[in-house]
Amino acid sequence: MAIDIGISAKDRKKVAEHLSKLLADNYSLYLKTHSFHWNVTGPMFNSLHIMFEGQYNELWLANDVIAERIRALDVMAPGSYSQFGKLTSIKEESGAPAWKDMVAQLVDGHETTARTARDTIKAAEKAGDQPTADLATQRVESHEKTAWMLRSLLK
Repeated sequence: MAIDIGISAKDRKKVAEHLSKLLADNYSLYLKTHSFHWNVTGPMFNSLHIMFEGQYNELWLANDVIAERIRALDVMAPGSYSQFGKLTSIKEESGAPAWKDMVAQLVDGHETTARTARDTIKAAEKAGDQPTADLATQRVESHEKTAWMLRSLLK
């Protein structure tokens, strides 16, 4: 059955492209945060272990919301590491850096993802896609707040 939600196929595809980048950034940040949760050491271990757990759980839930919005636009959501690797702006970390470096990388990741979400808002607004704009606005708020909290640890 054809989709008719008041947004043209061309606009839905363009918005979904932005959402796919947002999903890739969010998923990559989820994976990095989860890895840091497992591998953090040092005097901040307990605090960061707990903090990272809360953060990766929030990111995990957001992945589903973003992917389901892509599907609601009748576009297939990316779902493989190779697809995410091509779309993401998050720098991969394959090691276990010191806790301050972990925190700094996560600040950068949340700020990067907030910028991606802002680009998604612009595309959604141009297409008249209020639900996507709302979703992306919520992601900006979440990423900016998390970046602020993490940044505060480094002062």
